[in-house]
Amino acid sequence: MGKATGFKEFTRETPNRFPVDLRLNNFNEFYEDLDTTTAETQGARCMNCAVPFCMSGCPLGNIIPDFNHLVYQGKWQEALQELHSTNNFPEFTGRICPAPCEASCVLNINDDPVTIEFIEKTIVDRGWKEGIIKPNPPSYRTNKSVAVVGSGPSGLAASQQLNSAGHTVTVYERADYLGGLL
Repeated sequence: MGKATGFKEFTRETPNRFPVDLRLNNFNEFYEDLDTTTAETQGARCMNCAVPFCMSGCPLGNIIPDFNHLVYQGKWQEALQELHSTNNFPEFTGRICPAPCEASCVLNINDDPVTIEFIEKTIVDRGWKEGIIKPNPPSYRTNKSVAVVGSGPSGLAASQQLNSAGHTVTVYERADYLGGLL
C-alpha cells in the first residue's frame, strides 16, 4: 500500500527522545509525538508487498499495510477502525511492543523498515485527542457473568471482548493496581 515509490523517496524517521535528565525525573513518555505529516510520509513508505511479512511478524495479526495506506491518505478515522479490528488496546502495544513487525518488514532487508510502531501509536493518540475513541457499551446484556483472573493485557482484552458480547465481567487482580506486569 502506501505510495508506490514512497520507500524510494522517503527515509525512515522516528520521533526524538526527550533528554535523559528529563526522563529520569518522571514517568512520562520518553519519545516526542510523531506529527501528522511525518506519520503520513512514513505510511507512504509501505511498499505493497506481495506477502506482507510485517503481518505475520505481528503477534496480533494487525493488518499493517492497510492502516499504513489509510494514514498515508490522511484517513485517520478509518485507520483507527482498521487497527481496532485486530487490536483491543493499540494504546498499549504502540508503546510497549518490541515491534517484531518492523523486524519482519520486507523493506528491512535492504533499508530501514517502515516506522510501524510509531504510526500505530500516532493513530490511537490522535483518536483519543480528536474524540474518535468513545465508550462503546453493548447493545444488550446476556445476564451472564464472567470472572477474569488477572488484569494484564490478556485479561483486559478478554474482558473487553466479553463485555462487548454483552456479558457482565468482573476482573480480579491480586495487586492494588490494574495492568499486570505492565
